[in-house]
Order: sequence, then structure tokens, then C-alpha cells
Amino acid sequence: MSAHVFSYRGDVIENRHTASLAVVNPVGRLVAFAGNPHLPAHLRSSSKPFQAQALFQTNAVGHFGLTPKEIAVSCASHSGSPDHIATVDGYLRKIGLTPDFLACGAHMPWDKDSLRLLNETRQEPTSLYSNCSGKHSGMLAAAMRMGATPRGYEKPDHPVQQINFQTIRDLAGVQDVPFGIDGCSVPAFVLPLANAARMFARLAAPDSAQSKYQAGLQSTYEAMRAHPDMVSGAEGMDTVLMGTLPHFASKGGADGYYGLALRKTQWGPLGVALKVESGSSDARDPLVVKVLEALGVVSPDMPLPWRKPLVRNVRRLEVGWWDAQLDLQWT
Repeated sequence: MSAHVFSYRGDVIENRHTASLAVVNPVGRLVAFAGNPHLPAHLRSSSKPFQAQALFQTNAVGHFGLTPKEIAVSCASHSGSPDHIATVDGYLRKIGLTPDFLACGAHMPWDKDSLRLLNETRQEPTSLYSNCSGKHSGMLAAAMRMGATPRGYEKPDHPVQQINFQTIRDLAGVQDVPFGIDGCSVPAFVLPLANAARMFARLAAPDSAQSKYQAGLQSTYEAMRAHPDMVSGAEGMDTVLMGTLPHFASKGGADGYYGLALRKTQWGPLGVALKVESGSSDARDPLVVKVLEALGVVSPDMPLPWRKPLVRNVRRLEVGWWDAQLDLQWT
């Protein structure tokens, strides 16, 4: 009934991280858990597949002729690769806007080639390089389709954000959705883990959702599966896992959050939401692998770089490793 992740330096544990998680089926039944399955937690970027539903609720997808690749980048925490930048730039052109309308801010890309190019040319990154620029392009597309002003689309009272709040309430099965402001300036929803896991279960099984969301959830799942390279980056966990495992979609969030949509397991479709309570994403990644092992999605001998990641010092010497321990309580 517990989930812990340890970081070793030498042969001695240096840090201990406690986590909580919920495994839920599409009707909301708690199948398994560790720690507190009702822990309220900010979804951060794990909410992106559900924020993308505004594209379908407004019919921005049909109106602008959005492609599965563009839907996938709407769900992305991308690495700022040249393909990501070109895709988001083309997305904005398609809806008649420029990067100046993006309210996500700018940061240096995680993609090594793009970072090298910016450094060599002494350029500053634009808002296109923000890992959230695809999500923000989707919000702008929904605003344009609604006839709402594209300025201020990130604010909680904007019509696009009101659609997002209603989507979260409906799919999570809650009446109240507390929120903070995310790193990219849009609302960051807070849900009990079990309710967040139900949303991911509905992403895995769209026919379990309310009828108005079914087509959008199915298209989102298919787009993420068809273009996993858009969802994070070449070495990103979401991209590698979706590119390796069948019947599966995932979306990581900042500060130790992760969501999984499992379409085929021995218990049927399942959703998982987990939170490393210290906020460590380094600790989160080996725990995700442990969860997938416990649910029979990956075998213990499948080579994955996050199973026991190495700790390296500034000279890149191996000085320790991460290890996750999981004891699920089945209900």
C-alpha cells in the first residue's frame, strides 16, 4: 500500500521520496492504489489531452482542418525540436495568427540540436520554443472558432478556459475544480488522484465518457499514438513509451505528476494518476515503470532507461542510481 523512490549515492540511500497513486476503471471504481488515492494534486501538463477537447467542443478541428499531428502537439510538452517549431508555426498560420498571440512565454529548448543552433547564432528563443506552445495554439484555435477574442485566452474567465473547466468537471466526475496558475500562465487544475485517473480511463475507453466527448477523446488518443514524437521529444518518456508499447497513451506533468491511459489490461481499460509528493520528476520516472510492470503492461526484463536510472556527477561519472519500490493495494 505504499510507493517510495530512493536515490542512492554509492551504496547508501541519500534521498527518499513518497508517492501516491490511483488505478481506476472508466466507471470510476478504484482498482488499486498506493499511498493516498484521494490526494489532491495539480495535474500540470498531464491535463493537456483534456484541455485539447476544446478543439472538438468548438469544432475547431473540422473548421480549420487540423491534422492528427497538430492535435498531438496540442497535447504536448514538446522539446522544441525543429519539427516541433515548424508544426506549431504552421498551426498558428492555419488559424490566422502569429506567435505574438502566444501567452505561454519562452524558454530555451530541451532539444539538443535546437539549443545548439540558438547558441551558435546567439538568438533568443521565441514563444514557439515553449514546451506548451502547442497547447496554447489549440486554445487559440478554439477561441478563433468561437469568435472570442484571442487576447487573454489564458485567463480563467475566458470562454475557452470555461470550456476546459467544464470538461474537467464532466470527465473527472467532480463539481468543484480548484486551480492555480501553471508555468505557462493557464489554469493548473487540482483533482484527487482517483478522479484524475478516471479521466485517463476515459481517454483509454472513450465510449465510457459522456457522448459529446467520445469522438474527441478517441481522436486525441489516436493522434497521440500516431505522433508520439510530437508529445514530448526523441528521448522523452511519453514519446518512447507510446512508440514502444501498444494500446497505451501517457502524459507527464511537472513536479512529479504522471497520467496513464491503458486500453487493454487484464482488468479492462484503466487510468492511472500518480504524484511524487516531493515534486521530483527524477523520482517519478522509475515509479512509472514500476506501475506499468505491476499492471502487466511491461515485463521486468524489458529494456527501459527509466527502470533504474543512473545518478551522474558534473563529470558524468556514475555515482549512484534511482530505485522505485511499489506495494499496490488491490480493491
